[in-house]
Amino acid sequence: MTLRNTLIAIAVAVAIPVASSAVAFASVGKAHGVSSGQGNGFRDRWVQRGPYRIHAREQAGAGPTIVLMHGYPDNHHLYDRLVPHLRGRHVVVFDFLGWGESDKPKGYDYTFDNQKGDLDAVIAGLGLQKVVLVVHDASGPSGINWAVEHPQQVAAIVALNTFYSLLPGAPPNPPEAIRLFSDPNFQRLTDHFAKSPREFRWLYDFQVGGFIKNDDVRKKFVPLLYRQFETKPSTLEAFLRLNVDLTPAVAANTGREPQLASFTAPVRVAFGELDPYLSPAQARALAGLFPNSEALTVAGVGHFPQLDAPEEVAKLILTVPTAGT
Repeated sequence: MTLRNTLIAIAVAVAIPVASSAVAFASVGKAHGVSSGQGNGFRDRWVQRGPYRIHAREQAGAGPTIVLMHGYPDNHHLYDRLVPHLRGRHVVVFDFLGWGESDKPKGYDYTFDNQKGDLDAVIAGLGLQKVVLVVHDASGPSGINWAVEHPQQVAAIVALNTFYSLLPGAPPNPPEAIRLFSDPNFQRLTDHFAKSPREFRWLYDFQVGGFIKNDDVRKKFVPLLYRQFETKPSTLEAFLRLNVDLTPAVAANTGREPQLASFTAPVRVAFGELDPYLSPAQARALAGLFPNSEALTVAGVGHFPQLDAPEEVAKLILTVPTAGT
């Protein structure tokens, strides 16, 4: 695989198959070791997918349910500053398998298609009906593909600094760490980073810290998001395997682009205007794939608008037009 192919694959960035029936059940309980940054209105839920558990947090309220999806290398804490501004609405935020508080099975096939299965498990396991899917970063492929396959259940999509396919007129500029780990030409170097906690932490601080514009927010959330790499089992395997899947996932989605033209629910694409990786130009190109869409910018923020401008992003979510509600 060449660096050029890698750049194409992540142009807009940055199980072993388990049971075909996505969900067996959802249970309620306190998640061990979960840091509740989202207020007392949330309760921890556990959704079964085959032999593995997906961790979710649920806030009671009016529908349609807002489902908040994280990218990588982060987890549900990405929305800790946003969800207090969504009080009164039914909200679900969850960790994909391999991330956050969800199970991290060794040898699992961590792919974007399996992340779509995780989303399906959460929606079915929690009995959600109409949903507003909020996708960010690497959750774009799974969220958009699930929506296209289940249009009757989708009230709207809100896309925050995310990617899907190779977009015309939107040149690639992937984050440096993702570019590095996705290119096998650098495997000797990335193996070193993966095996050295000190160097990997330095790289994480550099990349994820650079996504956050607010100094105080950066100091709090970079260590919080990194914690999943320090615990055992670690989320490192999920990170490495998803990087491998970037090229085939984006290539496959490029072939699916015509399907998006028949998706009629509202799509609001809102990108931080200062994101050097997923730019407003890419937001406009992504919005152009849908027939009922708009592209907006969030002023003064970069790749993590939900952390740097949570109140503004909450308003964008709460005011998106919805279909069939």
